[in-house]
Amino acid sequence: MPVATTKFLLAENEIPTQWYNIAPDLPGPPSPPLHPGTHQPIGPDDLAPLFPMGLILQEVSQDRWIDIPEEILEIYRLWRPSPLQRAHRLEKALGTPAHIYYKYEGVSPAGSHKPNTAIAQAYYNKAEGVTRIATETGAGQWGSAMAMACKFFDLECSVYMVKISYNQKPYRRAFMETFGADVTASPSNQTNAGRGILEQDPDSSGSLGIAISEAVEDAATHDDTRYSLGSVLNHVLTHQTIVGLESKKQMAMAGEYPDVVIGCVGGGSNMAGLAFPFMADKLGGDKPDVRLMAVEPTACPTLTKGQYVYDFGDTAGMAPLVKMHTLGHTFVPAGIHAGGLRYHGDAPLLCQLHHEGLIEAVAYPQNPVFEAAVTFAAAEGIVPAPESAHAVKAAVDEAVRAKEAGKETVILFGLSGHGYFDMTAYDEYLAGNLDDYAHSDELIAEALKNVPEIASA
Repeated sequence: MPVATTKFLLAENEIPTQWYNIAPDLPGPPSPPLHPGTHQPIGPDDLAPLFPMGLILQEVSQDRWIDIPEEILEIYRLWRPSPLQRAHRLEKALGTPAHIYYKYEGVSPAGSHKPNTAIAQAYYNKAEGVTRIATETGAGQWGSAMAMACKFFDLECSVYMVKISYNQKPYRRAFMETFGADVTASPSNQTNAGRGILEQDPDSSGSLGIAISEAVEDAATHDDTRYSLGSVLNHVLTHQTIVGLESKKQMAMAGEYPDVVIGCVGGGSNMAGLAFPFMADKLGGDKPDVRLMAVEPTACPTLTKGQYVYDFGDTAGMAPLVKMHTLGHTFVPAGIHAGGLRYHGDAPLLCQLHHEGLIEAVAYPQNPVFEAAVTFAAAEGIVPAPESAHAVKAAVDEAVRAKEAGKETVILFGLSGHGYFDMTAYDEYLAGNLDDYAHSDELIAEALKNVPEIASA
């Protein structure tokens, strides 16, 4: 009897040499970002205090393919190509006829998909003479990636880490500090934005929106500093498509094509990175029936309960206004362990596709997510990050539905990172101490009252 293949591995020389930009393939043009003060479309000069021009040009690019500089590829080779794995043991445990595949980004030095854009952003900043990066992080995966990238390119790195995660995940903080980053719990007294939040709520647990405000203010008030964002923006999603491009090659090696592609969503970089190259097939008509599924927590149900309107990308209203599904920029989600999914909005490109019915969305509470993660770990031997565990849960549900229907469904999900810095979360789950929190419609409606009215929205 032939041995079933588990890992589908590309050679180092098969790493994609271009990123895929979905913008020119969208059914309609993206809504332009607006200046936070004038509410008028912003141009490159408006973004220059925050980003290097190399990234600004990628942000507005209509080129379908963007070359990856050799200096970036050289660092990518430390862990890329990442493996695509067939979850035979999980399939057996579930008794499903489904074929389950997962793209594992936890093999990166920082333990997640985040270095795919962190390396690129550090490179473009260094090339234009920037000496310091200010950024935020939720669960710490992005901060870890940016700290590492800054060390590789000899840049200083200041990270504003959401306070609840700063306290929950001390080893993520230690990881960043090992690479020389300065890590501050947000909200902090170091910025006007942070001080303003603490005046209103001295015990604030923080949010990604608040941490973004602090990092943006830091960058805007220091000439040697630029801001770096780990998700949401077009250039970030473009950098992450290396994940999906590799996955397409690897699925071809397996002789299959996914019926459904699943990714967890906080800001959208993980989901977009995996799904956009498959979305290209859907939009182009080659694979019109492929389903793309975004998974989020019920504690921060942006796609499933948010409004599709223009809103600020940060809490203080300093960042540009973008059209996205939002819960309101003043929304502060509960302190769930999936810190990377606690963002009030989502990537505009992803939101546009969801608004047009091309991407599905589902939300789960904490306990079922961790239950699925433990099932996956017992079968496959990898403990998923709490964020990635949301995609695991959706994949398990799809596999169960395939079992009930007697259908050999092909499922691909993104295992965007490992959970070995998140064992406190698993400890609390195993002790029965996790709450299945879901924000009420009333609280969401209250936060949405602060969304600005934009005539063009």
